[in-house]
Amino acid sequence: MDVSVFLHLLLQEISSGGQGLRPYLIGFNDRSLYERCRKALKELCNTHPALAHMEERPIISSLRFHFPKGLEQRWRPFKQALTVEEDTRMMINTTFRTTSTGERGIPWGVRHIKAPHAWSTTTGHRIRIGVIDTGADYHHPDLRHSLLSGINFVQPGRPPQDDNGHGTHIAGTIAAANQMYGIIGVAPRALIHPVKSFDENGSAYVSDIVQGIEWCVRNKLHLINMSFGMKTRSKSLLHAVTQATNAGIAVVASSGNDAKRKTIDYPARYSQTISVGATDNSRRIAPFSNRGSYVDIYAPGDKIVSAWLHGNYHEMSGTSMATSHVSGAIALLLALKPELKPPEIKALLRRTANPIQPLRGRASSTKESPAGEIDIARLLNECR
Repeated sequence: MDVSVFLHLLLQEISSGGQGLRPYLIGFNDRSLYERCRKALKELCNTHPALAHMEERPIISSLRFHFPKGLEQRWRPFKQALTVEEDTRMMINTTFRTTSTGERGIPWGVRHIKAPHAWSTTTGHRIRIGVIDTGADYHHPDLRHSLLSGINFVQPGRPPQDDNGHGTHIAGTIAAANQMYGIIGVAPRALIHPVKSFDENGSAYVSDIVQGIEWCVRNKLHLINMSFGMKTRSKSLLHAVTQATNAGIAVVASSGNDAKRKTIDYPARYSQTISVGATDNSRRIAPFSNRGSYVDIYAPGDKIVSAWLHGNYHEMSGTSMATSHVSGAIALLLALKPELKPPEIKALLRRTANPIQPLRGRASSTKESPAGEIDIARLLNECR
């Protein structure tokens, strides 16, 4: 690709101005081309002040600009060298939460999937999990021994401290370890790297998610928990998920909370992920959960108690909560069988799942959801 032509068209786009500017990601398929263009744009900043608003995304070889809508069509001639797409926002997948609760010990979801049956054999020891979310509360007593260093893409340079609560809740279900005074997660000796891509409102741009996945790949984590979703496809996100899976990292993603029967959110809809729907304590699909053939496994997601900010606890519902149960189960599995690849893990989860109870008023739920609910005892027995 001719760099001078690229720069000319880019400057045209920026100078056109107009209403309704949106954030776009320009991703370079070749790292050296990215470096050449980035350097050239830096040199032009003095004569073109609008370039000062350019944001670099070096981890994913991308540049971020604000342009009028429709940039994808206008830049189609560069499709061999570049990926151009709107930097969409997405939200964490939670339906609601209550005020703090007094419940302690082993939460019902952890018991329901039979995690305590596994702890004499495996506790997830030394399995490293990237939780791409709102960060985590490093001061929470239940997470004191579970959290490692992470990264903050919302406020670069600062620690990934949670300012929302969702990420702390997810971390607690996966790996809380305060047997005497708090709660215990599915894999109490697993280790979590908080990746803060979501702000205090539970919102994130695709580019920050992609950077988070890339960070997990570079740091050779074992699995990634992604309790969030959006309705539209993203080439950048798909590329990052594929890269993680190819690196041997299991990517666990929530199906979404729209009660849809035939579709689920992205990135869970990508075949490279392990997609998770939510059940209630009657082993039925939770009313809010997306379901259907795209879901790989179900797990408890209704009225789940876990850690919260400032040492507190909250009850939350959503496919986010279900996803954290599955991530914890995979940590238990990988501590025993570290050689397992993501497709093998997915196949094991599906093969050892318990049948879903029929939805109330229906004879059977198999048409809606051929997948079953996770059973850790059966999962681990299959591997012995």
